[in-house]
Amino acid sequence: MESVVEDKRVHPRVVVNAPVSCEVGTAAFAGLAKDISIGGMFVQSTEVVPFGTEVTIVARFVGTKADLRLPGIVRWAKPDGFGVQFGSLGARETHAISELLKR
Repeated sequence: MESVVEDKRVHPRVVVNAPVSCEVGTAAFAGLAKDISIGGMFVQSTEVVPFGTEVTIVARFVGTKADLRLPGIVRWAKPDGFGVQFGSLGARETHAISELLKR
């Protein structure tokens, strides 16, 4: 019998491979953004970031001229990374992510 996993994502995602800096409080560590949507992203990292942790992802994606600061909260974590749900994004960040999704 096959098991089917329901995808509960509301927003479409696009695959990216972009280095990011993850800021948690006063600490920062490197990660790799693997996919992104207007609602969140998956960050590949060896750092353990617990569920509910507030994090700011700092990234520059193809087509952006400056770093984006993406505030969010960790919604799940695995040994190879974690999922971030974005908080309130500014117009510049929303536009940049929307442009990525069009590619």
